[in-house]
Amino acid sequence: MDLQSLVAIDVHTHAEVSSKGHSSLDDDLHDASSAYFKVEGKRKPTLEETAAYYRERKMAAVIFTVDAESATGTPPVPNEEVAEAAAANADVLIPFASIDPFRGRAGVRQARRLVEEYGVKGFKFHPSIQGFFPNDRSVAYDLYEVIEETGTIALFHTGQTGIGAGVPGGGGIRLKYSNPLHVDDVAADFPHLKIILAHPSFPWQDEALAVATHKPGVHIDLSGWSPKYFPPQLVQYANTLLKDKVLFGSDFPVLTPDRWLADFAKLSIKDEVRPKILKENAARLLGLTKP
Repeated sequence: MDLQSLVAIDVHTHAEVSSKGHSSLDDDLHDASSAYFKVEGKRKPTLEETAAYYRERKMAAVIFTVDAESATGTPPVPNEEVAEAAAANADVLIPFASIDPFRGRAGVRQARRLVEEYGVKGFKFHPSIQGFFPNDRSVAYDLYEVIEETGTIALFHTGQTGIGAGVPGGGGIRLKYSNPLHVDDVAADFPHLKIILAHPSFPWQDEALAVATHKPGVHIDLSGWSPKYFPPQLVQYANTLLKDKVLFGSDFPVLTPDRWLADFAKLSIKDEVRPKILKENAARLLGLTKP
């Protein structure tokens, strides 16, 4: 990866379809989320199409699936397939994985194998879809131990989710699991774990800012929202106390980097902070540059 030639690193993109055409969401949740995000054009790019999309824009992208099979009954896009596609497109794709925390010891072994054999750099958790509290010691703490030990990253969805929005009962998806304060316990119990709180954490934005300012290993990505809707306190902290811990993320393919960057250009962010958010903070966190 030629870091100097990249204009940005998008730390939040989704692999939504496998090489066999299998989707990680059932049709009802998929269609509802497309309506929620007002998705235009193709919603399910292949991994190769995603790589080409980011290569054309001179960007790199962290890419992952979401494994919530215990809660949804739908198997994810295979982590191995995501990692292999990233290896084949290493100039633009950075592989993360996702493991259903209810897989137990088998999931822990899988996590270690994905790091050691496939070069996975981090793990995505979606507490609301996966149906667990991040600070439940009986569920995911063995996974966190492996992630901390291997120096990889734990990325947690936080705040409201577009998945299930508009479906009766929200598709059974409960928002309570994704309060970022639950991740504060994880950061305290695993002090060397690198953590990303994904998204402006509505309705818990202040909680996310508090955790990120208090815990050195906690960062915030800005995915899933157009920057024109960012809460003012998020912009304030991104410009000041958290200028080295805030990361560009789009949520591709439901929100494109083109739209995100166009709106970010109009945001009141200091000139010296913009390159940190767009590339430098992510490059450091991902180990692409020296600390």
